[in-house]
Amino acid sequence: MFIQTEPTPNPNVLKFLPGRDVSPAAALEYRTIDAATASPLAEALFQLEGVDGVFFGADYVSVTRQAQGPDWTEMKPAILAAVMDHFVSGQPLTRDGAGAETHAEDDSEIVAEIKALLDSRIRPAVAQDGGDILFDSFDEETGVLSLRMRGACSGCPSSSATLKAGVEQMMRHYVPEVTRVEQTL
Repeated sequence: MFIQTEPTPNPNVLKFLPGRDVSPAAALEYRTIDAATASPLAEALFQLEGVDGVFFGADYVSVTRQAQGPDWTEMKPAILAAVMDHFVSGQPLTRDGAGAETHAEDDSEIVAEIKALLDSRIRPAVAQDGGDILFDSFDEETGVLSLRMRGACSGCPSSSATLKAGVEQMMRHYVPEVTRVEQTL
């Protein structure tokens, strides 16, 4: 098995591509060792020195390192080994259906349009950088759209620029009811 690595715009996040599906149904994020117990792979990665977060995309694993922890040259071999061991073992990504996302059936027409645009245009572009953007809320009175950044996008120095220059402009163009885009933590 050959696992490729790619840098992301966030210097504390590295993207690992195992050449197979990782989490095609839903992106999953683990920010603590306690949350990581829902996934054998996330748990194994959190056991490594310096790991501060794990994100599973459709076909990649993004690992966030502690800002003051070991550098990537020290961490990368152990991460590669953990990812390879997991996929070679045939274990499921999550234990007992953990991490399944739910979708609201009663979204307004505007919220449905926002989510469709996120899914079709924005999330695939952000996934290339090892991250994800999720809908959080939309205030129909003020037009303020709140989005949550995950994976490499969470804490990335360029995430504010991505939200304002890219996401906000696209949203305002295709969904005129959106007046502003904000990040929620």
